[in-house]
Amino acid sequence: MRRMTVEEQTLPSDAESLKAMVMALAASHTTLEEAMAAKEAVLAEFESEIALLREQIRLLVHKRFGPSSEKISREQLRLFLELDELKDTEEAEMSESSITVKEHSRGKRGRRPLPASLPRIDVIHDLLDKDKVCPNDGELLKRIGEDTSEQLSYIPATMRVLRHVRYKYACPLCEDGVKIAPLAPQPIPKSMAAPSLLAHVAVSKYADSLPLYRQSKMFERIGVDIPRATLASWMIGVGKLVQPLINFIRDDLLSGPVIQCDETRCQVLKEPGKAPQSQSYLWAQRGGTVGNPVILFDYDPSRGGDVPQRLLAGFKGFLQTDGYRGYDAVCGENSGIRRVGCMAHVRRKFSDALKAQLSVKGKKGKSRSKQLKNSKANQGLEQIRKLYDVERAARDLSAEDRKSIRQEQAKPLLDKLKTWMHTAKDQVPPRSLTGKALSYLSDQWEYLIRYLEDGHLEIDNNLVENAIRPFCLGRKNWLFSDTVPGIEAGANLYSLIETAKAHGLEPFRYLCHVFRELPRAKNADEIERLLPKSCSSDEIASVLSRDGPPI
Repeated sequence: MRRMTVEEQTLPSDAESLKAMVMALAASHTTLEEAMAAKEAVLAEFESEIALLREQIRLLVHKRFGPSSEKISREQLRLFLELDELKDTEEAEMSESSITVKEHSRGKRGRRPLPASLPRIDVIHDLLDKDKVCPNDGELLKRIGEDTSEQLSYIPATMRVLRHVRYKYACPLCEDGVKIAPLAPQPIPKSMAAPSLLAHVAVSKYADSLPLYRQSKMFERIGVDIPRATLASWMIGVGKLVQPLINFIRDDLLSGPVIQCDETRCQVLKEPGKAPQSQSYLWAQRGGTVGNPVILFDYDPSRGGDVPQRLLAGFKGFLQTDGYRGYDAVCGENSGIRRVGCMAHVRRKFSDALKAQLSVKGKKGKSRSKQLKNSKANQGLEQIRKLYDVERAARDLSAEDRKSIRQEQAKPLLDKLKTWMHTAKDQVPPRSLTGKALSYLSDQWEYLIRYLEDGHLEIDNNLVENAIRPFCLGRKNWLFSDTVPGIEAGANLYSLIETAKAHGLEPFRYLCHVFRELPRAKNADEIERLLPKSCSSDEIASVLSRDGPPI
């Protein structure tokens, strides 16, 4: 609309009309200012939303194409920080730190010697007879020594058939009845699979993440046809077989002072009452006592708070988890369970925020250097790193000494972190990655500092997360489980294998031992002697060459 010039405007001649016109113009100006303020508020909201979305995009791009480690190297920061400033930062950290790291000696570099337990086959390399004559005087050469080098040779896997021959006896006179030697109890009755084959299939799937259909193809290459359905049936069978051992492991878990819990998704196609595409969960628990670590997996179609209540029924002590609210009910008042938080989850959130900031394209030099160095994400990470420095220094100490060094060195760091947290929360947008990290830190603070109370506690939940990684790796290969009995058997076998690994036992030989001896066990004492805590590496080392019925 064209604005009228002064000449085109007709001004009123009386004062009242002129006054009314001025008031109308003032009101119109106020309306325009309000409209502009509203548009500026909307624009500011859009800009904030765009900044948050860009931050999330940068983080997603980093997770897709960048390293998955939470560690942010100094080399990466050198892309943005001035070398002098970085040097000053490192010197300041060294001067502030008062933690003594245990001395260590560096081992000799070079190729490791081959195991002495492996059989040796000598391959002789000798001179031809014509070359054993001295070219100077024609005298025969005399052997004065030898030079030896070793190589590893691989023999592909082979199958053998164990023929169980049972002689029959009868009286030649009365011909009354026939006697036959009994067959030793088998892990799966009437199955063609010996304990060693069952152990190989179980370890290949649950320890090495090799799906059953690939194993079936591998057996074909050595001339044996074992369908995938048969392999699956075997795994369900041995999963049920080891249930008594799982019951003992659960007793050990619940009798310990600390349990770490985590859960991860899984998919079961034939879950009653659920669509094949729906998600179910595998719950991992790690605990036990000093010298007897146990790891236990349980399947449940739900992630609700009633699951930990069922799994932890009868437990009294510390429960260490992430911030998932499903554990709130089991840690209620008068429950006898005290919840402990996970500092690694806090560190991960600050690390994600800093990674998103490192991906921002902008000015380099001192202004960019100062911005990154003073970012709340970097400040939070630096303080958390100092807490982990204390843990590394106290790693090999007794529980009492760990508690003492934590009270002396970690508690002041946590007090400083708490003060910084309350100040920083009001200085960043709450919906940003840094704001979410600060909110998580604040919400979990009561549980995060609880590890100071007992030297048996860990600063984070990483031990149980490490135990659950083999399943997560396997899930990428086989994608889903077909039936509930299949995933339940897998949970039992994962529990037994991971607990055996925690005790330093080789999984294949341990399962060979269990699958051979468990069917013969007649009472609880004999079953308990097959637990990982009751077995030694020397005991299971000769499992493939024992006297008696071959395996």
